[in-house]
Amino acid sequence: MTASPAPVHDLPHELAAAAERMARLVERALQLPAPAESWWSRPGISPRAERWLEAVSSVVLLTLAAAWIWTIADARTSRVTDTAGGETVAVTTPATRSVAAALTNPDAPSAAYLADAALQALLPLRGASGKVRVVMRAPGESLGTALPAGATLAAPAPRSGIVQLALRVQDAIRPVSDLSVVTLTPLSARRGGRIGLYYIGSWPTERGTAGQYAPPRGLIEVTQANQDTPLSEHLRLRDFLTHDQQDVWPKYVVVQPRIVDKDELVLADLAAHGVAPNGLHVMSGFRTPQYNAGGGDPTGRANLSRHMYGDANDVWIDDDGNGQMDDLNHDGRVDMRDAQAVCDAVDRVERAHPELVGGCGVYPGNGAHGPFTHIDARGYRARWTGGPNGG
Repeated sequence: MTASPAPVHDLPHELAAAAERMARLVERALQLPAPAESWWSRPGISPRAERWLEAVSSVVLLTLAAAWIWTIADARTSRVTDTAGGETVAVTTPATRSVAAALTNPDAPSAAYLADAALQALLPLRGASGKVRVVMRAPGESLGTALPAGATLAAPAPRSGIVQLALRVQDAIRPVSDLSVVTLTPLSARRGGRIGLYYIGSWPTERGTAGQYAPPRGLIEVTQANQDTPLSEHLRLRDFLTHDQQDVWPKYVVVQPRIVDKDELVLADLAAHGVAPNGLHVMSGFRTPQYNAGGGDPTGRANLSRHMYGDANDVWIDDDGNGQMDDLNHDGRVDMRDAQAVCDAVDRVERAHPELVGGCGVYPGNGAHGPFTHIDARGYRARWTGGPNGG
């Protein structure tokens, strides 16, 4: 068996090695069976015809070898650079470059390898739970993740709306089916407190307030077509809609990925403690400032409720589908102690993920609903017990 040639480091050695490999192939191809003692022992071919066949075969194979070697040489030497503007630009075509790399560089990454590496690079966008399915950006803003060389993001950048993320790897585009890009509608789109026909109002902290109570940088446009967009494994965009203006579309909502990430971690913790994670019900997600101030029953609502900032929700666990909190602590009753069981899970999650620290409040039931738990990711720890009308 012929040993593989050693790795090449410059063009002359590379061409010599390629020529030597091709010569061996030609020599092997030309090794015809040993001729018989007389020409008539090989039916249909004379010694003279056999010599002509050998000559023609040799010419064809040598022509193919020369073309192959020239392709490699041209692909390697045509990597001329254009230094205009101080930038080096390869002038080989993508197809020629990829073929040449595959032939001359055994360590060149494959498209499958690049796709896998790019998907790994997207993992931070999925949060600590690994279950977040959206990434937010302002118009023109990058996603803030570094992809391996040879892979780029192929998602379009509309002025607002939701599109599926896709990766461009070499000449192929690979959709990322479980990750969407949300381009936010800026607050500057409001006119008289509205965007279109949807009334939002104004945040009480819009005049110079920074930090955790700074107004959101934008809102998600929600249509009847996209309201079921997954935010995470167990949450949909519609779960966070304000409970007013039912017939007005599009609607606008603020959702911070960190709250859906925290919800998923809480569900995973509950599952580890014997609570089925498939019955999460969001009673209240985002509240527009105008709704927080006067919509529904505002009793007990904070003027600076985290619901206005998109990183809070009021939830209960309803795995049996009866519309009420389940008996999470298995004591035979449904009361605030079941809401506290969710808060206990929040405590464990925050110890493991301090970057998601926030508030947790427990509330009793009333005539309209059972007990529930408030969860937020405000950035500092807060705990309380609320009244029956929520907060």
